[in-house]
Amino acid sequence: MLTTEQRRMTLRRLISSPLFGCIALVACNSGQTGDAGLGVEITNERKQTRSDASVASEEARSTDDDQAIVRSTDAGVEGPGQPPQPIANDDEPAVAVTGTPDTESSNDVQPTPSPPASNDASVRAPSDAALDPPSTAAELPCEVLRAAGLACVSAHSTVRVLVPDYAGPLYQLERPDGELLDVQSVDGVADVQAHDDFCAGDGCTIRLVYDQSGMGNELSEAPPGSAKPTPGNPVAASDLPVSVGGRDAYGMLFKPGMGYRKLIGNGMAQGDEPQTIYMVTSQHDLINGCCFDYGNSTTSANNDGNGTTEAVYFGQGVIWGIGSGSGPWVMADLENGLYPGWENGQDRDISTNTSLPFDFVTAVLVGDTADKNDGQGRFALYGGNAADGEVAIMYDGIRPEKPGYVPMQKQGSVILGVGGDNSDGDGGRFYEGVIANGAASLETVQRLQASIVAAGYGE
Repeated sequence: MLTTEQRRMTLRRLISSPLFGCIALVACNSGQTGDAGLGVEITNERKQTRSDASVASEEARSTDDDQAIVRSTDAGVEGPGQPPQPIANDDEPAVAVTGTPDTESSNDVQPTPSPPASNDASVRAPSDAALDPPSTAAELPCEVLRAAGLACVSAHSTVRVLVPDYAGPLYQLERPDGELLDVQSVDGVADVQAHDDFCAGDGCTIRLVYDQSGMGNELSEAPPGSAKPTPGNPVAASDLPVSVGGRDAYGMLFKPGMGYRKLIGNGMAQGDEPQTIYMVTSQHDLINGCCFDYGNSTTSANNDGNGTTEAVYFGQGVIWGIGSGSGPWVMADLENGLYPGWENGQDRDISTNTSLPFDFVTAVLVGDTADKNDGQGRFALYGGNAADGEVAIMYDGIRPEKPGYVPMQKQGSVILGVGGDNSDGDGGRFYEGVIANGAASLETVQRLQASIVAAGYGE
């Protein structure tokens, strides 16, 4: 047995040693980062020393109250989200030394002093969460575009949040009695319970789709236009249930006569300015009429000529262009034509634009500027399964070789489910869509697709 004096000498050497933070229950070379959360305290309570060093087999006891002792407690061990339970000391605050992993070597734990505990905040050892790698949470669509230098100027969805930190409503419901309800999101997905409770009876419609971009491009009933002199009708609120990431929500099911518009858009590309547009849609419930569009169009609601609309379209092409196979295809509505591409001086049987027979489809249009392709302009189309994989290049080339398309003459209206002149004989499914200023690269489009796939449509 050690004498009292030998114990005191041992304690003094331990306290003054740079290895002091390692002796309590943790071997200095353990290499286990999980031990880094153990707190080591000096107190004026009863003397007791425990370590796995040379004094590990001895338990020292003394009645001399003015001697410091070293002890380790489970109170210094902290799980994710749980604060430590520091040992109370009536005489003076405890001084804690907590270990943190060395970024250079995972085998050593270096002690780092922490401030004394106070009445309203305890000394915290690093939790398990602090040792986790950086979050790999999927980026939201407008987050992807913003990182590429493209500003979202319209972002619409009745299903989910598309813009980081957006906390406003996704859409507004209207009942036959005239009552209105703004549907918020819960953890990023529309509050389906609020929707169902409000629309318990028949006749509930989606009156308004809010713009999450902050530009104020809310979509309401499309005003009369030259092709259809009556306003667009709203879609039925509960006709398109959908599962996304294991959560229930509602998409928008369009039928002939239904359509939405922001006649004078805010911040939208105009003239020949570049833009990127995508929507998530489906092979189902398509009606081959003009025109199941989402994008940029005329502020007059009339047909103002070639190049005054630039919107992404999905369907069979009506009377205009077609791709290869049996369809449906992603195309560009450029006014007075639906274009799956331009090949051999015409817009039919475009060899690269293949059918997209998926339950959930990503359809992307990039409208570039007139200086591209030696002054012949450029537009690109991408498409794929919105629930899996990457998108394919359906077309990337010159604008149609017809007057008015180079340069483009965009006007900045926002349309959904109608053509530029309020043509409204179409049908289809709409889950989400974004319009951003600037031409996205293929790399950005693939990152955008990854963010859509990560949402979990159909899961």
